[in-house]
Amino acid sequence: MSKKKSSNPSAADPHREREQQRYERPIPSREYILEVLAEQSRPLRREHLARALGVEGNEEREEALRRRLRAMERDGQVIRNRRQQYVVVDDEDLVRGRVRADRDGSGMLRPDSGGDPVYLSPRQMRSLLNGDRAVVRIINVDQQGRPEGELVEVIQRSNREITGRFFSESGVGFVVSDNRRIHQDVIIPLEAQAGAQTGQLVVAEITRQPSDRRQPIGRIVKILGEHIAPGTEIDFAARVHGIPVEWPEEVEREIATLGSEVPEEAKEGRLDLRGLPLVTIDGPDARDFDDAVYCEPTSKGFRLIVAIADVSHYVQPGSALNREASERGNSVYFPRSVVPMLPEVLSNGLCSLNPKVDRLCMACEMLIDTEGRLRRSRFFKGVMRSKARFTYDEVAAIHVDRDAALRKQYKGLLKHIDHLFSVYRALRKDRERRGAIDFETTETEMHFDGEGRVTEIVPTRRNDAHRLIEECMVKANVAAARFLRRHQLPGLYRIHEGPDDERLATLREFLNQLALRLEGGDSPEPKDYARLLHRIRDRADRHLIETVLLRSMMAAEYSPDNAGHFGLALDAYAHFTSPIRRYPDLVVHRAIGHVLDGGKGQDFPLSHDHLITLGEHCSMTDRRAEEATRDAAMTLKCQYMADKLGQDFTGVVSGVTSFGLFVELDGIYVDGLIHVTNLENDFFHFDPIGHRLVGERSGKVYRLTDRVVVRVARVDVDERKLDFALVAHPVDEQGNPVEQKQPRQGERRKRGAKSGAAARRKTAAKGRRGKGRPARR
Repeated sequence: MSKKKSSNPSAADPHREREQQRYERPIPSREYILEVLAEQSRPLRREHLARALGVEGNEEREEALRRRLRAMERDGQVIRNRRQQYVVVDDEDLVRGRVRADRDGSGMLRPDSGGDPVYLSPRQMRSLLNGDRAVVRIINVDQQGRPEGELVEVIQRSNREITGRFFSESGVGFVVSDNRRIHQDVIIPLEAQAGAQTGQLVVAEITRQPSDRRQPIGRIVKILGEHIAPGTEIDFAARVHGIPVEWPEEVEREIATLGSEVPEEAKEGRLDLRGLPLVTIDGPDARDFDDAVYCEPTSKGFRLIVAIADVSHYVQPGSALNREASERGNSVYFPRSVVPMLPEVLSNGLCSLNPKVDRLCMACEMLIDTEGRLRRSRFFKGVMRSKARFTYDEVAAIHVDRDAALRKQYKGLLKHIDHLFSVYRALRKDRERRGAIDFETTETEMHFDGEGRVTEIVPTRRNDAHRLIEECMVKANVAAARFLRRHQLPGLYRIHEGPDDERLATLREFLNQLALRLEGGDSPEPKDYARLLHRIRDRADRHLIETVLLRSMMAAEYSPDNAGHFGLALDAYAHFTSPIRRYPDLVVHRAIGHVLDGGKGQDFPLSHDHLITLGEHCSMTDRRAEEATRDAAMTLKCQYMADKLGQDFTGVVSGVTSFGLFVELDGIYVDGLIHVTNLENDFFHFDPIGHRLVGERSGKVYRLTDRVVVRVARVDVDERKLDFALVAHPVDEQGNPVEQKQPRQGERRKRGAKSGAAARRKTAAKGRRGKGRPARR
């Protein structure tokens, strides 16, 4: 460390201006503290660090430094060793991240900065629960190159309450979590059981977190009853996965001052867009309208404006509202309701771009050429008034079906809708030119009766209006990412990396069995996937191949380090278009607004390290929402199937595991399990490469997308499980049996040995590797 930096640390701090804007008496920034620690190349006690930073002897600044160091400990930037010395977490020997537990008691730590997950043995997981943030030390690398770690420090506990079933055995009470990733039971002392009876669903508050020597200890704070009653499945799923449902009192106090209309003073200094025929196009049940669109032709293409609700005007940094929005991370959309990121006064009111009322917006104006390429873009703050609230089906009926009644009703907006479809066709050209990957997946929606019971489950149909809005939003997100890069702004990108070597090798081995080839060598591009999808579009096993391709993809995440978006074939992508329901979009809005207000990238108040942590948190809440909605949907599906015991259904094998086959029923889109013990009297080898089970003696083969007839054997609503019994396999579309070609005896033995070996390799690796998830945009 040079004397210059020691004697004049404020001048040497690269983020001095930012700290001066944020604090009346600024202290060295986090970045500068880390730089000083790194240059010292040894751990430092706080008093020695204060001396190196030049704040020694100033009680006020020393106290501020103490608080900052504590905050850096909570965020995992530094840790204190046993000698009370501060050590930098440098992502080489020490890695920080979030823990994701497996059902066998082991876990994986997902590093904040990306890279390979770190395996944690069941012993290391004794002190941890799913979702906790921790620092681990890399202690080993296995034969396959995967790192293994030991726990150094727990930096954040993520489980304050556990929802599950209470049991009492031999005088000892405990709660078994309904979340399968919570692998430890919570011990409940007799005086903390609040009258709970064995088998009841309860909510337990954790009063002592787990340690290396003891399980977590808690107390019962709510008894939910014996079963998940109809109408309570949403609240139950939210509780199980730790999704905040109620608003803190300080948030209620802040929103109490908000009215239903935008104050006139808030409109000052903004570009007036109220004369433009901006419209919103959403689903029929939408209430939070994030985006409005307008397009007009130009001599060289199109002028497209995407106006987005200006949430950043109402949700200010440092407010209770912002803290709660950050904690929630996103809105969670359940089958019958939504847990919003923002209170309804904002999400459905002041921020929502409702028709015929003034609203504040952040607008992105883009010049698009006839080939759909983005030529220029600019952002500005505006005030707008939506001219109409359309549904996707209405827009498709107006433009595609030429519905006379709707065209008469919206006569003044017809040409504008036509212009939107014109730019959409150009944007589709660009999408196809880039080679963006399009998977044709089937999504469903549930219909309910007055008592909240499912009456039917139907597929949702995407039309060109859905695709129009999707392409407009993608292009605005591209423009936002370009803005961040152009102005060297810290922000959160939506990154989607290509498949890793292991996934790619598994995929190629599967394709080889089908005489198919994924081009691109060791680094295939999105267009290579797109070309393969095009080649298989008419094959009978297209859905099988699409499913395997989808599972080979990595999951999309949020990060301040741009890595591009593989699925969309884009070199930079940032979520900008949904700040009402996604916190990363709000962060991007603030970054853009910072520049629009005259700021520069280097004085934006969020540091890169803070954004790493925030991006990881938002990625976690994204996954949490997915798991919670899947659990709630499965509870509803089990309720729907409860009166269908003993009935036969046709279906398709939607998943193959070592323990059986998952089958999706035709027409009702419900999945259940045929356990391997309910198949023929044979020993079945699991072939993870071919996604199939192979009988050792019979050579009988069950694989992904085979058609079957099954009988509903068991329905367990509380466990969210459906068990099927196999009636016939294989069958045709109508459920009539068809003959399966049997392999020759020698081929059967060879195949069984090969698949068995593959299964053993897969099982050995599974304990140290998280399961792949489909990519999310």
